[in-house]
Amino acid sequence: MTPTIRPARESELTDVGRLVALSFDDLEQNRSLVPDPSARLRVMGDFFTMLTVHAPLCGKVDVIDAPDGSLAAAAVWFDRTREMPEIPDYDERLAALAGEWLPNFEALDEVFDKHHPVDPHWHLAFLAVHPSHQSHGLGGALMDSTHEDLGRTPAYLEATNDNNIRLYRRHGYTEMLPFDIRLPDNTPFYRMWRAA
Repeated sequence: MTPTIRPARESELTDVGRLVALSFDDLEQNRSLVPDPSARLRVMGDFFTMLTVHAPLCGKVDVIDAPDGSLAAAAVWFDRTREMPEIPDYDERLAALAGEWLPNFEALDEVFDKHHPVDPHWHLAFLAVHPSHQSHGLGGALMDSTHEDLGRTPAYLEATNDNNIRLYRRHGYTEMLPFDIRLPDNTPFYRMWRAA
């Protein structure tokens, strides 16, 4: 049964940010950014929420509902075929939410900015599925829906592990050069591109 995909309501964007943080909580990338497990969900939730709230202004946020009415999955996209508006007061807001781990987030931004493709594309920033709803094809359904809408427009993402890489390959993404980009502590991300 094909899940119903809909745009996130403005009132749900904070919940999407928290869903991203929860679904990414076991990733080494999140552990690298916020080493303290007692603070990680809060800090990462605030970080992902800040970006997610900005996405509808220059992209979109799609969601799939769980049977109980909560959010089962979400995809946060940015339209990089045109100039992206800046997040208001980004540096100040990042410093406030990151606290002692601000240098980690600044390093992340530096690595991502340095390696972001210059060709026009849509950027899949976050693809998140609640842990209790994983392995049911929800992430793939979210991608496929947007890929159909993009037509001849390429797409880009940063994968985090081998399982994600396999998923993205099944949906038309291939490795870019350089493929492996790393934070200062050697934590990797993997650049992938879906051609038009």
